[in-house]
Amino acid sequence: MAEVITMPRLSDTMTEGKVAKWHKKVGDKVKEGDILAEIETDKAVQDFESEIEGTLLYVGVEEGGAAAVDSVLAIIGNEGEDISGLTGGAAAPAAEAEEKKSEEQPKAETAAPAAAEVPAGVEVITMPRLSDTMTEGKVAKWHKNVGDTVKEGDLLAEIETDKAVQDFESEFNGVLLKQGVEEGGAAPVDSVLAIIGPAGTDVSAVGAPKAAAASTEKPAEQKTEAKTEEKAAPAADASSSDRVAISPLAKKMAQDKGVDIHSVQGSGENGRIVKKDIENYQPAAKPAASAPAASAAPVAVSFVQGEDTETPNSQVRNIIAKRLSESKFSAPHYYLMVEINMDKAIEARKEINSLPDTKISFNDMIIKATAIALRKHPQVNSSWAGDKIIHRGNINIGVAVAIPDGLVVPVLKNTDQMTYTQISASVKDMASRAKSKGLKANEMEGSTFSISNLGMFGIETFTSIINQPNSAILSVGAIIEKPIVKDGQIVVGNTMKLSLACDHRVVDGATGAQFLQTLRTYLESPLTLLL
Repeated sequence: MAEVITMPRLSDTMTEGKVAKWHKKVGDKVKEGDILAEIETDKAVQDFESEIEGTLLYVGVEEGGAAAVDSVLAIIGNEGEDISGLTGGAAAPAAEAEEKKSEEQPKAETAAPAAAEVPAGVEVITMPRLSDTMTEGKVAKWHKNVGDTVKEGDLLAEIETDKAVQDFESEFNGVLLKQGVEEGGAAPVDSVLAIIGPAGTDVSAVGAPKAAAASTEKPAEQKTEAKTEEKAAPAADASSSDRVAISPLAKKMAQDKGVDIHSVQGSGENGRIVKKDIENYQPAAKPAASAPAASAAPVAVSFVQGEDTETPNSQVRNIIAKRLSESKFSAPHYYLMVEINMDKAIEARKEINSLPDTKISFNDMIIKATAIALRKHPQVNSSWAGDKIIHRGNINIGVAVAIPDGLVVPVLKNTDQMTYTQISASVKDMASRAKSKGLKANEMEGSTFSISNLGMFGIETFTSIINQPNSAILSVGAIIEKPIVKDGQIVVGNTMKLSLACDHRVVDGATGAQFLQTLRTYLESPLTLLL
């Protein structure tokens, strides 16, 4: 029987593969272990060996062509065998169905009970994919509690993605029967977020078979025993914070204040810790324990021991770490630095701000000058795309903004066509909403170049990591008053240092240097922006 061979996933980030070279042609005999083809992934070219024997009957991807992972790469079978039902790709699973039936049977057996256990009228809501790069979501806030009535269009929760916090509305009517993720907790995309259905419906078994299937019988028994103990004494076992009866709000307050919830006496029902218990908590135990030691040795110096604390990473922080690491280790960075005389820029800003209802910053002037410079040097406004370089038609500048969770980069679309006042208003608006997590996902997408300004913090010079898929990022330092040489004389001047980080795959050293020369001209002679 013919076997369908699909495009393999040869790396974690691979989404499609390119056939660099075929080592077998249609009609050739293939043995197990023979090199079938060379597959070019997003990281390297790898030999792909055949795991079956037979005759190569069909090639699904021509040499030099690319195809998505799991699409038909080749078909191997007996010479002269009819494969017309497999070459379309849709019937490919038919050839593999019998072979995989035994492997998939356990999954089918566990999936069936899960589907059967969803009562009539009950809707299982899964963690939505709110951005293309989102792999998991964090529930920043629940707007509905278990038992609340939910109508279609009601705000169910606030979901923190890898880019922003977005409102998630219900598409169903009913009662919230279960919250699959606690407030502040995270879960993978497509996992159970909530369950909505008729009031009083028992949904305790919904989703349970998945957990049982992922474990052996022995852990299942242990889990049952643990649940029984938890019901018997909800606040007795202090070995895990999950077993302490505490409201979500009280738990969040305890985390923010660094309070050990195991040492808090709950005043709620069945000893449940509530908001007022955290507010009124007084950590008197530790000073009392150290008092006898102080009285026993009055001459000893008393030290207040510091306590290590942990802050769980937000989804934004995790994604920032992942993206910056990928950029730093995949893109060959190099850096160019230049010092700008800002005397004329300072005078120009004073004149502009003297106009009615006008107030711009030096950062606004730098953004405008950068956008015009990019228009003259389009190579710097390009992106690396593996086997090609994409030259961006629009100039969209991302402006790095610091927020409590790290760094976000809202984007000014078509920056080269904006006026000073438009740039100023847009930057202020986006920076304000970024700090309150009010930016929309599409306002942080599509940048072609980025700017990071730490001059406002007194930093004179620094380098930045490229915000991919951009090929360059400009780092802006502080304006410093210092002695400079002008016309052979030492005078007091105002200078600012700029650092340009470039991806050497796209921007050569000479290209980056020419871009900085143009930018210097615009900042040292602001009137040239009008030419």
